Amino acid sequence: MSKIANTMTLLNLLATGKKYTIDELANILEVSPRMIRTYKEELEKAGIYIDSIMGPYGGYVLNQSIRVPERKFRKDDYELLDKYISYNDENKERLELLKDKIRGIYIGSKQEEKELSLKEDTLTKYNILTRSIKERRKVKILYYSFNTGENERIINPIDMFFFKDGWYCSAFCELRKDMRHFELKRIRKIELLEEKY
Repeated sequence: MSKIANTMTLLNLLATGKKYTIDELANILEVSPRMIRTYKEELEKAGIYIDSIMGPYGGYVLNQSIRVPERKFRKDDYELLDKYISYNDENKERLELLKDKIRGIYIGSKQEEKELSLKEDTLTKYNILTRSIKERRKVKILYYSFNTGENERIINPIDMFFFKDGWYCSAFCELRKDMRHFELKRIRKIELLEEKY
């Protein structure tokens, strides 16, 4: 993608309110971390200021409300083109290529929509964990591990991320005394504690 397109994509991602590390943004946009800093500088020249959170759990966050131009494809755009291709033999090859491009952009635009497609049970866990991150409150979970079965843990959630087909929480585990990634669907019970971390 061009520099302008990447800068707009960066802005779209940050406009969701989520904090992204430079490495996460570099992976999504398939550029170097140095280019992410360049895109940030370009946005700041245009008066859009991105906050930098320092430290091991830091990253970029957009703390201002801005109107981002709508440039995402919807699922029905992709499906309409797919339906049209089946009736159009003349330009089938070019349309298939276009369909693949749209599919790539559509998948990319779903980064911020994944929360909306959560099942009710997972959504409850997601909401508790994101609240915990915001308020820096500890969480007690009953977690199922393939090796040890169910065990109770106190965790200090740091971040949420989507990997393959599921949501995960990065957290410091007080039982293991180390950072761990907890898959939301394997959390059997969850309780937000008053204790801060």
